[in-house]
This record gives sequence, C-alpha cells and structure tokens, in this order.
Amino acid sequence: MNLRDLSALRGPLLLLALILALGAGAIVFSERFMERAEREAMQQKALLQEARLRYQRSGDEKETIVRYLGGYEQLQRDGVVGEERRINWIDGLRNANISSELFGVDYQIGVQQPYPAGGATQGGIELRQSVMKIRLPLLHEGDLLHFLDTLKRQQVGLFLVDQCV
Repeated sequence: MNLRDLSALRGPLLLLALILALGAGAIVFSERFMERAEREAMQQKALLQEARLRYQRSGDEKETIVRYLGGYEQLQRDGVVGEERRINWIDGLRNANISSELFGVDYQIGVQQPYPAGGATQGGIELRQSVMKIRLPLLHEGDLLHFLDTLKRQQVGLFLVDQCV
C-alpha cells in the first residue's frame, strides 16, 4: 500500500468514520429516548392504577350511600340530622301544650354545642345538641308524661329528658 492508495481511500474512510459516528449517536439517542419512554410508561401505569383505585372507591362509596340512604332520609324526616329546625320545636311545644291542655309552656333553647359523648365524632361527623329547658305548670306527673308523649308524636326532632325538677 502506498501513498496514492491511501489518498484514494481517504474519502471512503471519512465516510465510514462519519457513518460510525452517526450510528453511535443514533444508538445513544435511541437509548435515551427508550429510557424516557419507559419512565413515561411507568408514570402512566401509576396513574392508571390510581384511577382504578379511585373508581373502585367511588363504587364502594356509592354502595354505602345506597345502603344507608333510606335510614339517613328517615333521620332527616325525624329532625335528627340536617339543619336545626328551631321553629318546628317552638310550634311543637305550643301544639303539645294545647293538646295536653296545660297552662302554658316557657322554654329556653340554647346554642348548638358538641354532644358530650366523650367528644367523639361518628364517621367524621361531629354530633351536636341544643339544650332546651322547659318550664310547665302541672297538676300531677301524668301531665308531664302526656306532654312529652304528645311532643314525641309530632316528630319535631330527637329529644332526651336529662332531668326533671
């Protein structure tokens, strides 16, 4: 091999070097592209798994709502849950007084406060109460029982007698 042969091979050798450099660059680029695609695929799989879990939880929540909806609606009708209906209580006290043929009723309804059942919440819902004091002139204790029974039948809300003086 002489100098003339080498000068004749210079073009093809440069072309070979250029092709090898381009090939190496393509391999590096494709590896980086593949790594990025794999990362994106893993992120999409994680998002899909999260969406599936949310969908499953929503189905569970829907099932829970359907299961307890009737009971919850009954509690709303009974005045146990939902907005406090003070006007209903006042009307109920007046009607129970008239129906029981008593001599008037005085009442005080306090502000809502947490129910003192150990300060616990039920299912993330804080239980609240409004303390009501009622003053009734009675001829005998049977009048009180009749008044409370009449008030209960009106279904103005849930009440518990705490003490009687």
